[in-house]
Amino acid sequence: MIPLKIETLLEGRVVEHDRVEYKTGWNPNDIIHSICAFANDYDNTNGGYIVIGVKESDGMPIFR
Repeated sequence: MIPLKIETLLEGRVVEHDRVEYKTGWNPNDIIHSICAFANDYDNTNGGYIVIGVKESDGMPIFR
């Protein structure tokens, strides 16, 4: 996995997919589910990014 800066994810408006997830707030159940999914790594993608505090619509980050 290539490390990305948070600015790259947000400014580039990277769409959610199997390696990037946006979470509106801290919900431990949702976060743990995502962490476990990235840790399982069946496709050998080396994990992913969870961006907490960003709302999304159709997988795209929304800025207020």
